[in-house]
Amino acid sequence: MTGKTAAAEAESGVTSGTDPAAVEVHHVHKWFGAHHVLDGVQLTVRPGEVTVVLGPSGSGKSTLLRVINHLEKPEAGHVSVNGEPIGVRREGGRLKELSERVVLAQRGRIGFVFQNFNLFPHLTVLENVATAPVATGRLNRAEAQDLARELLARVGLADRTRAYPRQLSGGQQQRVAIARALALRPGIVLFDEPTSALDPELVGEVLAVIKDLAAGGTTLVIVTHEIGFAREVADQVVFMDGGRIVEQGPPGQVLDHPRHERTRDFLSKVL
Repeated sequence: MTGKTAAAEAESGVTSGTDPAAVEVHHVHKWFGAHHVLDGVQLTVRPGEVTVVLGPSGSGKSTLLRVINHLEKPEAGHVSVNGEPIGVRREGGRLKELSERVVLAQRGRIGFVFQNFNLFPHLTVLENVATAPVATGRLNRAEAQDLARELLARVGLADRTRAYPRQLSGGQQQRVAIARALALRPGIVLFDEPTSALDPELVGEVLAVIKDLAAGGTTLVIVTHEIGFAREVADQVVFMDGGRIVEQGPPGQVLDHPRHERTRDFLSKVL
């Protein structure tokens, strides 16, 4: 290796001779009071890769997603997306917090799909999807609505543009939420247990949309308990426990031949 040490590359999030990682989590720590929610987490997600994060409740999975797009600020460490630190800048060897305006612009490049949809109840489906591109100045109203129609067709809801969220099933609402997350054309989409609030018969329609995104090469980080789905779409599976990543690797390794006792115990209860 020339020009850079391995340690310097790990710090920068750039690997010699390759593009920057889509997501690089650098030694991140996060506390909620006395609870050490994230304990020195390190994770690399390559462009176009699907990473599925598994683990018991309280293991830090959702907090990890929120740290990636700086909805939660880590007390130590930082996150880089496509080689750019999120929420901070380097200043004299230290990391300094960016203004909220700059952080909001950075978040616009990171889609986030929440488990409880978080749609605006007073807006139609079309308006829910079209609002962000207009609010950020990326598109005018007509352009944003054209894009919204295109995205709603992509998730199978071309005929529900005038409906309000209350008129949709849970699965339909989550598909609107996915379309909304795609409206700013993010390079990365984060999913926080996207099927956990759905009735079992509605899970498949949401997973089908996510599979389509994965097949199209979108970089995805997905927190889920759907083990069969993880096996089908993941490039890497990450298992978290106690705020740490205790095991990661290809799905065939982690799900079928887990090395860590905690992973084996978890999978024995959910498979």
